[in-house]
Amino acid sequence: MQGRTVVVVEDERVIAGALAARLRAEGFRAEVAHDGPGGVELCRRLRPDVVVLDVMLPGFDGLEACRRIQALRPIPVLMLTARDAETDVLVGLGVGADDYVTKPFSPREVVARVRALLRRVERAGALDGEALLAVGALEVDPAARRVRLAGREVRLTATEFALLEHLARRPGVVLSRERLLAEVWNYADATGARTVDSHVAGLRRKLGPGVVRTVHGVGYALQEQPAS
Repeated sequence: MQGRTVVVVEDERVIAGALAARLRAEGFRAEVAHDGPGGVELCRRLRPDVVVLDVMLPGFDGLEACRRIQALRPIPVLMLTARDAETDVLVGLGVGADDYVTKPFSPREVVARVRALLRRVERAGALDGEALLAVGALEVDPAARRVRLAGREVRLTATEFALLEHLARRPGVVLSRERLLAEVWNYADATGARTVDSHVAGLRRKLGPGVVRTVHGVGYALQEQPAS
């Protein structure tokens, strides 16, 4: 992962500087913007591998910045949000963010999340050439990274795709949040359980409420969709 480019969009200069310094110390190329328009322009020019994006920004907020960045091309986005700001988290995931960290956080935690996002993208790239996964009317194409439901193409974020692809390989099998965190997010512990719930909510918004089944107290399973 040496030399990968990370754009940090954060209006608090002390936080932005600390994140950029830690990323550079870990071998990344890190560039900083301090407002929404500047962050979008920096992403347009640099075509980064990952974006670390604060929700509260001048110019326009991080949610609008995320929409515009994702419109340029699909890029893994890690959102920075205030503690317990669940609405920001859900909306951020809905507009194309892949993961989030709540403030206060340590730069080391952010770097770990950035590495996990990059591993997810690399693992998906290693699937090129694999056969189409078909679960009823749902089709997941690992090589093209495309999803269709009853012939309709559905656009997913990198993490939503990784989660759906993982479930589609085991249709009907209930996978615990802890297992999904380990196998999709590469997290060593279960502290990100809400992350799984938020991404499942995103899949249901885009694919319909019946695609992913909840087994209370256990986890989630992909439900076969009837062909239309």
